[in-house]
Amino acid sequence: MSQVLKSKLVSMLEAVYPALDCDFLAERLLKTMGLRPGQPPPPAHQSHWSESDVVLITYADTVQQGEEKPLATLHQFLNRHFADSVSAVHILPFFPYSSDDGFSVMDYLAVNESHGGWEDIEAIAQDFKLMADLVVNHMSARSRWFENFRKRIDPGKDYFFEGNPGDDLSAVVRPRTSPVLTPVQTDDGERYVWCTFSEDQVDLNFANPQVLIEFATIIRYYLERGVVIFRLDAVAFLWKEPGTSCIHLQQTHELIKILRLLMEHHSPDAVVITETNVPNRENLTYFGNANEAHAIYNFSLPPLLINTLVTGDCKHLKTWLMSMPPAQMGTTYLNFIASHDGIGMRPTDGLLTEEERQRFINTMSSFGGKVSYRRTPDGRDQPYEVNIALYDALKGTAGNGADHWQLQRFMCAHTVMLALEGIPAFYIHSLLATENDTARVEHTSRLRSINRSQWQLGDLERELDNPLSHHSKVCHELKRLIAIRRGQAAFHPNATQFTLHLGLKLFGFWRQSMRRDQSIFCIHNISDEIQQVALSDINLIGTDYWFDLISGMPIENLSGSITLKPYQSVWLSNRE
Repeated sequence: MSQVLKSKLVSMLEAVYPALDCDFLAERLLKTMGLRPGQPPPPAHQSHWSESDVVLITYADTVQQGEEKPLATLHQFLNRHFADSVSAVHILPFFPYSSDDGFSVMDYLAVNESHGGWEDIEAIAQDFKLMADLVVNHMSARSRWFENFRKRIDPGKDYFFEGNPGDDLSAVVRPRTSPVLTPVQTDDGERYVWCTFSEDQVDLNFANPQVLIEFATIIRYYLERGVVIFRLDAVAFLWKEPGTSCIHLQQTHELIKILRLLMEHHSPDAVVITETNVPNRENLTYFGNANEAHAIYNFSLPPLLINTLVTGDCKHLKTWLMSMPPAQMGTTYLNFIASHDGIGMRPTDGLLTEEERQRFINTMSSFGGKVSYRRTPDGRDQPYEVNIALYDALKGTAGNGADHWQLQRFMCAHTVMLALEGIPAFYIHSLLATENDTARVEHTSRLRSINRSQWQLGDLERELDNPLSHHSKVCHELKRLIAIRRGQAAFHPNATQFTLHLGLKLFGFWRQSMRRDQSIFCIHNISDEIQQVALSDINLIGTDYWFDLISGMPIENLSGSITLKPYQSVWLSNRE
């Protein structure tokens, strides 16, 4: 066994389990992962991505067709429509579950029979880089492990985190309004289990190293089924200590390092992405020293970009972008505007004022959005996220309500996202321009269902085949923009980025390829009025030939100006 690998693992384990025999624990973990003696470490600071990488996010059963298993239907649909547009597919939890549309997992090693089987997952992994959730913080109260917890037998007896109503929980950061402790009856009396999200999602106890070993088994199984990208769901809450905030604790960061070390020694191309819906400064800590997450969800982007487009003012978006550090080589941002969850409001802490946040919430509510709340340590309920389909979130402005610029505003948002430093990720309902599903909210009584629609394949194909349908217009134009992006070295996720200062109605930034042979000036009119851009303000090199990648329009007079229609974007490049 590689002593370098083992030594590094032991050092990490000692930071989490100082009272244990970490040499023995390291041996068990390495054996569980099947790591070979003398296995070399993966190259340091290696990037697993390029400008051609685009992620699509979907549930297994978003697209359905009769009696066919949804995973098979999804695979056919993806190959037919997005084989040339996306490189990776994130299939949201496809395991047997009891609630929360998959995030209350009953069995980590099984595929939900109603979706299909492992053969369907492996088939998709043959055509796309496969991204899957490692729901690492909690498990279903209806799982076998939790049933064993109740019976006080293994495996499961000590797998879940227990609390005491007498503990000091006043500082605990919560993403929900429900109680953090839930009483359960067991074979040796009443116990209180920790439930960060709901009483059906019981938090796992990583203070028990056997839980870590179980997850090593799960990770190896996923890798062998074709998963190469791991989304660590709700990982910020992983380690609990009463009397603390129970979020972002150092043991959590050490456990991420351990999981990554095991993954990338098994499969050098494995990628870890942390899902931490928290304020921006806290989110950035999950890069570690380029030894935790390979990529972090860019959680401040959705609320700031949407707010920019409904207010016609890019002040806060520009200020935030200027404050964002370039990701180290081997790390990057995962950029998204919409997901299966809502638009997070915590990532706007310190970026929007309370008045601006309330105006944003009021605007989203007027467009059909719903608001979910969390409970603060002092007992107050504060907005946690806005639940709304992105297409409807951009149907108008904060001042004037719905208007006729919805499609253009929606496209502008994605043109910004596609050009930013990082990897772009599209929720499938954004690629399809799906609208608010209020009927599904009424059916499930869950606010997040508003953006978790399910399409019948025949209905969806008819919409995409109809050139007058907004679904067709959005999907075709987004695929065209993606195709343009994938050919530009300056859009590599780690290419240089600088913010431009063009006033409050024009949001702009400059990207330069790592070889410095291509520059792209990305300029977006984020208002509903025509704007002029003086080319002298962006210093285009006079000896180069410049043109707009989006329209193909050449720039013939570098001392002149260009006119941008409402919500129009240009990508001015010096190289085709």
